[in-house]
Amino acid sequence: MKAELTLGAEEELHLIDLETKRLSAKAPQLLSKLPGDRYGAELQRTTIETNVPVVTTLTDLRTEILALRRDLTAAIAPSGLAIASAGTAPRSEFADFELTTTGRYGRMQEQYRMLVDEQLICGLQVHVGVSDRDLAVQIAQRVAPALPVLLALSASSPYWNGQDTGYASIRSIIWQRWPSAGSFGRIETAAEYDQLLADLIESGVIADSKMAYFDVRPSSHAPTLELRVCDATPVVDDAVVIAGLFRAAVKRAEDDIVAGAPPLARKEPLHRAAMWQAARAGLGGELLALGAHPERVQAHLAVRQLVDRLRPQLEDLGDWGTVTDLVEQTLARGNSADRQRIAYAERGELDDVVTQVLEETSGPTAGSAADRGVAIPGYRVRRGDEAVGSGAFPRPAFRDLATYFARWTAADTIDRCGVRDAWSSTNELGFVVDGTRQPFGCDLVPRIVSAYEWSQLAAGLTQRARAIEAFLQDAYGERRVVRDGVLAESQIVGAAGWRDEAERLPAGTVHAPIQGFDLVRNEFGGWRVLEDNVRSPSGAAFAMAVRRLIDDVIPDAPRPDGLLDPSSALPLLRDTLLAPAVARGVTDPVAALVSDGPTAGAWYEHRALADGAGLVLLTTADLAVQDDLVVDSRTGQRLDALYLRSDGNIVEIGTDDDPDLGAHILDVAEAGDVFLANAPGNALVDDKAMYVAVPDLIWYYLEEKPLLESVPTYRTSDEGERLAVLDRVGELVTKPVDGEGGRGVLIGPAASAPEVAERRHEIATDPHRWVAQEVVQLSSHPTLTPTGLEPRHVDLRAFVYLTGTEPGQSTLADFGLTRVAPEGSMVVNSSRGGGAKDTWIIGAAAAAATPLGGN
Repeated sequence: MKAELTLGAEEELHLIDLETKRLSAKAPQLLSKLPGDRYGAELQRTTIETNVPVVTTLTDLRTEILALRRDLTAAIAPSGLAIASAGTAPRSEFADFELTTTGRYGRMQEQYRMLVDEQLICGLQVHVGVSDRDLAVQIAQRVAPALPVLLALSASSPYWNGQDTGYASIRSIIWQRWPSAGSFGRIETAAEYDQLLADLIESGVIADSKMAYFDVRPSSHAPTLELRVCDATPVVDDAVVIAGLFRAAVKRAEDDIVAGAPPLARKEPLHRAAMWQAARAGLGGELLALGAHPERVQAHLAVRQLVDRLRPQLEDLGDWGTVTDLVEQTLARGNSADRQRIAYAERGELDDVVTQVLEETSGPTAGSAADRGVAIPGYRVRRGDEAVGSGAFPRPAFRDLATYFARWTAADTIDRCGVRDAWSSTNELGFVVDGTRQPFGCDLVPRIVSAYEWSQLAAGLTQRARAIEAFLQDAYGERRVVRDGVLAESQIVGAAGWRDEAERLPAGTVHAPIQGFDLVRNEFGGWRVLEDNVRSPSGAAFAMAVRRLIDDVIPDAPRPDGLLDPSSALPLLRDTLLAPAVARGVTDPVAALVSDGPTAGAWYEHRALADGAGLVLLTTADLAVQDDLVVDSRTGQRLDALYLRSDGNIVEIGTDDDPDLGAHILDVAEAGDVFLANAPGNALVDDKAMYVAVPDLIWYYLEEKPLLESVPTYRTSDEGERLAVLDRVGELVTKPVDGEGGRGVLIGPAASAPEVAERRHEIATDPHRWVAQEVVQLSSHPTLTPTGLEPRHVDLRAFVYLTGTEPGQSTLADFGLTRVAPEGSMVVNSSRGGGAKDTWIIGAAAAAATPLGGN
């Protein structure tokens, strides 16, 4: 007998206090004034459930959902409340839970304790009518392959207990803790299903049949199937498309049963894995395809694969056109989890996320198209693109720039790029390789970093810099870190970068006043540190030059309010270098930048920093020691600080007049009469193996939780980790511990079999020379090409200047050098073909004065 395939739905809706943006527990008194057949109570007093009557079309379903939301909104508005249709209320916390006072719910709380107390979650349930309950039981098992896609489409619960959980749907993870959640396994008849429920009730694990919280649940009294895996969705059309796809999946299962086709045999652990993957990634990552064996595909491909699979049933139901249109709209705007994270990234305020969810819940059925701007034609959207989201629509912060570049013709692009190249040539912007100046490639599309993000980076990077400096002082001093068992002596003394002469510097001397950090974004837009650069980090002058270039080449580009000026770092650099001399009471102290001269790779930077910060630019041949002081040999001027940017070790330098000049300079430094910035031995921290220990150093020296994540890294010197790495060389990034500039880096997934085999041999032969890291998919950003905007992978180098290890003695400079990888590459280093782009950092004061979405 054919299924009737009617539709119904239930939406669980959070009650939100408009003044506090928090959950309100007023559901019981509000429900007393609402129609009992349309609105009902839930386990928590902060939720009202709507009951959509039985309908036959998706259009009618949409109409009924809208009517229920509209009437409920009107009824609760006088109480200062609004409804939020989302898996979790973004500002919900454990303390917000209040139990609806019925005997049944009281019994549940008594039995399940914290499992009940954490149920501040809301779902969407969709009902599809079938002809009999035996058929419903059989169909329930056959629709399982479609469920992960439906969950991913609905995902709307990234925030829980006031924090980003890392999941697109934490609601589904919480829900799966119930003992009767998930699949009910292979059952053929309604009688068997009823017996299963009876056995569960008899076991005492569930109290009644209503607690059969299976992914797909046959009704206990009617021939219907209920979908229970989905989050509540703010945008009504997301609920409609889920209902359309679920009904088509039910029909396909029915057609297969009638035709005698066997069910798709996916093992239960694989089904659970597919559901977990959907909860974790939503539409932003990979899902498991529909086959019996796991095949990872991008989420949008998995969604379209399901739609194509269900096309015959969608056409039979008359839903093909509606569902395909709605699916493309959902993929274009992303699911609610994606949009919530974008809203949060603007200012780091959960209230902004709550506002967005409330507006979408009461807004147009398809969401607000006006808020998305105009799609970028032909843009290849990548997961983790910072400026362009689903459907090639620019993210809010990038919309003005997207509009600006959209007006450019091919001739405009050629003309502006020509002006850019001429500017670079005139200003000698480049780096030296084998004695020849190579141009420094600069993209004309700026990258924007919000005030909130920059404040987070400031807190995390200054913390990291303080811990690194504390470690360097300790490593070349008392080595308490060894005495207390945090690190072994062998990890410090004699490790890559260790220099004996660094032990001669006076106690309390700052070793690394200028520290550079390479950062990448994680999949949710948060930042993590990829590498620490302490010995001689470069890039500051290039970042400043790129800003001047952009100002000259595209002065008409729209600039956000509160844009920080990178040149403000020049006086900060000077003050940092001269701080020790000022502390000693030196009048009019002098600092010099010591370079290898025109053959130095960063010769442009050396000149620019010296000129901009008021430093004397010298080579090692210009130094001398006279009367126990370091002087400029050309003028006899005393030098109070040396900013060492020479590639060699200072102790090894000499001149015809003084073959032991380096040793004599160290004598002066030991006496405290000259400050060596980028002191000898700082490369101890640049050792990639030491990077692993930095979180421990933060805990040890600062007694603080690390504020920025590191990339999971394996020391191949450790036998257990080495064996794991050798098995996974083709999946990991492997690097020499003392490498720089991208040299020696092997990205396993992009390497050939011979390259992987060679690297495996190198690690096995000399394990202390290598580390391995999990592959980090660098975020991407639009880059200007002759054919328009295209995504390229980017990272960010930021600089901290510090004068000590105490709070307030370290400052994140007001610039960042965004490095851009060539097409098809994730290596951003200039020496490997990478370029740069201007980084537009928004100041905190401007952000505080500008409302969300303002210009």
